[in-house]
Amino acid sequence: MAALRPPSLPSPALGEEGRPPSRRAILSLPIGRAKARAKLTPLALNQALRARLPLLLAGLGLAGCAAVGPDYAPPATDVPAGWSRLDTTSQPMARADAVGDISQWWLKLKDPLLSGLIEEALEASPDLRTARAKLREARARRVVADAGRYPSVTTSGSASRARSSETVGSGDTRDFFSAAFDASWELDVFGGTRRSIEAAEADLASSEASLEDTRVSLASEVALNYVEVRNRQILIRIARDNLASQSETLRITQWRAQAGLVSHQDVEQASANREQTRAQIPALETSLAEAEHGLDILLGKAPGTLHGRLAATGNVPAVPDQLAVGIPADTLRQRPDVRAAERRLAAETARVGVAEAARYPSFNLSGSIGLEALTFGALDNGDAATSSLLAGITAPIFDAGRLRAQVDIQDAVREQALVAYEQAVLAALREVEDALVALARNRERVEALANAVASARNAALLARQRYSAGLIDFQSVLDSERNVLVLEESLASARASGAQALIRLYKALGGGWTLAASRPAGKDTP
Repeated sequence: MAALRPPSLPSPALGEEGRPPSRRAILSLPIGRAKARAKLTPLALNQALRARLPLLLAGLGLAGCAAVGPDYAPPATDVPAGWSRLDTTSQPMARADAVGDISQWWLKLKDPLLSGLIEEALEASPDLRTARAKLREARARRVVADAGRYPSVTTSGSASRARSSETVGSGDTRDFFSAAFDASWELDVFGGTRRSIEAAEADLASSEASLEDTRVSLASEVALNYVEVRNRQILIRIARDNLASQSETLRITQWRAQAGLVSHQDVEQASANREQTRAQIPALETSLAEAEHGLDILLGKAPGTLHGRLAATGNVPAVPDQLAVGIPADTLRQRPDVRAAERRLAAETARVGVAEAARYPSFNLSGSIGLEALTFGALDNGDAATSSLLAGITAPIFDAGRLRAQVDIQDAVREQALVAYEQAVLAALREVEDALVALARNRERVEALANAVASARNAALLARQRYSAGLIDFQSVLDSERNVLVLEESLASARASGAQALIRLYKALGGGWTLAASRPAGKDTP
């Protein structure tokens, strides 16, 4: 679009006292201000409006000019055709099929308590309340921006009494009464108001997308904390089971020491091994309490509120055997954070036009219809009617480059928003790729650890039996028991990591909301 240039203004004339005008020249065109000589009837008003209609039409014609500043177009994004880490040979669980409905992906984990916690968080979370408040703010700002398209109308009334001095005047007391309707309108000739509305609409769309992004993040955070709670419970159970097994080993060692078959050194070693395992339990219980408190806060509840509901030990949600991940382009369309970044870019682009429009002249129309009289009773007299209409032009002449710099500032802000959008796209693609790798490698790790745990348990059982028979020394028993504990903890942590990788993948794919049903009727309307 060709850039519009400010129209040339007539040479400014000197003021009444010979002073030059201010740096911002003002050209006012008084259209009329006179005492009405006829009654203020509808016919008289109609005639007055018809006399001024050409000026109003000319103003409307000027308001229809093209808006200055760049017109926004969504930036071109270089998106790969597929996921680089999606290997159907080594990763048969992930497929490039179209993603189904993942607006409530947590239901696929088949854990009723987890589903209930997420639903509660989506109703009462402080983060969502903050996002809803920001959305209300954006809606109100959109109304404020749109109001700039219309005239503003005010009404006023006054009554005064003044007495002149007897020394310099007559000493008479005079009353004055007036009532009027005043209207003013700034014509949007160069599109500054239209660009403001465009920016406000983009901000509103960005706030809506940010609200949905908060939903996505909240659901995943609740699920991640829930998995951590279950993992800590499992680790505590493993530690207690191993504690019981090591206590049994200690009793066997004590019996053999009493029988004189082994030295008391074996008894002390068995006791130290058991106490070392016992010492792990308080630390695990502390981390469990912290994970529960994290869930409480996410749901907007006081710490400790959910302890009773979480007390019953459960399993970590299982990772499904098959999972459709779609293609990168689908992910970018689904993710609300990418849409929020794109709408912020649109808003900052529109504000470049707002800053540019400030460099051009502004056109104003103002008018007044009212009554003036020296007595209150005379206000209903037709001779008391007054009316006026004024058109004005204000244009910048010299500002030492301030307005030009404002345009440069806003253009730099627009470029920052463009970079932020590009980073959001790259971050979205990376999160999916990272989650795919984590799922594939974790699946292999879980299989290997499961086999290792089974072998370690058999080895520990055989070691105790052979020690009881006096075939091996006690150090072999200690090593086998420690190995079982380490491997069982590693297996539990690996399963939890797999569930967390699945949750992160759902989040990376934009799961947790849908564009068609992101807000049921009245659900999030502030």
